[in-house]
Amino acid sequence: VARAGTTTTYSWGNSASHASDRPPNSPVGSFAANSFGVHDMHGNVWEWVEDCWHDSYAGAPSDGSSWTSGGNCSKRVLRGGSWYSGPRFLRAAYRGWSTTDDRYNYDGFRVARTLSR
Repeated sequence: VARAGTTTTYSWGNSASHASDRPPNSPVGSFAANSFGVHDMHGNVWEWVEDCWHDSYAGAPSDGSSWTSGGNCSKRVLRGGSWYSGPRFLRAAYRGWSTTDDRYNYDGFRVARTLSR
């Protein structure tokens, strides 16, 4: 979702200027939505996702589903960077990790639901 179907570093292109100009803790929707209609995929808080930590993408699901087998499931993947991060951490491809009992004011999660068609 952070890449939004693009091949660029950020959903808006390759320039970090948009990310580095972002004020800390911007109100939701301060910047234009990506091509999927999703706001705030780069910055604000790291998004804690369901994937278990793996050292590489070897063997990762190719259908976009969560990778919840193998690896180290006491560590979960973080994506998107935060207000506390520099622009290089906001790249769509960058990932970090946090243990399941860590709590920081720059980590969070996105609540989502499947819409019926």
